[in-house]
Amino acid sequence: MDIEIRLAQFDEIVDLRWRILRAGLPRESADFPGDHHPGTLHVGAYDGNEVVGCASFMQNEWNGAPAWQLRGMAVEDGYRSLGIGQEILVFADPQILQRGYSKQLWCNARSPAVRFYRKCGWQTVGEELVIPTAGPHYKMSRRI
Repeated sequence: MDIEIRLAQFDEIVDLRWRILRAGLPRESADFPGDHHPGTLHVGAYDGNEVVGCASFMQNEWNGAPAWQLRGMAVEDGYRSLGIGQEILVFADPQILQRGYSKQLWCNARSPAVRFYRKCGWQTVGEELVIPTAGPHYKMSRRI
């Protein structure tokens, strides 16, 4: 399997994000505030022309300072546990640094994904919280 990780357009990744992260909700629920901001970075994992993984990085403060918020990270069911999520994060680091905005990253990680993020160098911050449309999460952060 030859997966290509590259910058993506919102329209390329929204359907995967909707299927994986917003199942049962309207498609518009997968269109997050900041998705269309010119500074937002969308990353896709492609198997040929098919998008099999995605993540978005948006300029959004963390503790009152400039930071990048990771949102909408998803990998297609049949492609999980192959390292695609980690490859997306590794690909994104130099893209983020190149933009010069901040070296701080943060996200609201679904509780079952916390182990994955920890393996990738992220740390949990605070107690578990519940996001009404998405279930239990932890705030996590990492510096590049």
